[in-house]
Amino acid sequence: MGSTRHAEATIEIALEAARLVRAAQSGDSSAFGQLYRRYVGMVQSIARSRLQPDDISDAVQETFFRALRCLGNLRHADAFGTWIGTIARNVVRDLARTRAAQTGEAEEPLGPATQEHCVDARAALKVIRSLPKAYRETVAMRVVKGMTGPEIARSTGLSAGSVRVNLHRGMKLLRQRLEASVRCLHGRP
Repeated sequence: MGSTRHAEATIEIALEAARLVRAAQSGDSSAFGQLYRRYVGMVQSIARSRLQPDDISDAVQETFFRALRCLGNLRHADAFGTWIGTIARNVVRDLARTRAAQTGEAEEPLGPATQEHCVDARAALKVIRSLPKAYRETVAMRVVKGMTGPEIARSTGLSAGSVRVNLHRGMKLLRQRLEASVRCLHGRP
């Protein structure tokens, strides 16, 4: 019975999002504002998975700017979540490349992050950013935003099975790297 209610709630959410998309396509700016409020957390999570804190608001702003500009081209209103997630990943990728070129750093982290003083949220986020690309986004959405597997699947367009695998492997790797950071912090090998 619980899975039936979850499926019904999921359908209800998709229908409401599709209604808002159609209203926004017709020029209703408050509908686009509601879409923004619904999806800004997901877009922030995608940005957090690869960008420094200073760049996150720029990525969010650019994502929603592009979405607004191209909203009329979206044919399947019920696919808005997947569509905005794709736009966000493209914006984040572009911004990460630009920053890497400006700083001369490699776009992909070269190794596990370390923590000097204490393990806190920033250190954990740094470790999440050091994860391989395949796991980074799903782990960030789970850990930072608290999204469930099905929510991540809907937001990213990945299958539920792919999300489960990415979360399992990514969380295992995250634990290993955080434990290594703590051992390093306490001077243990």
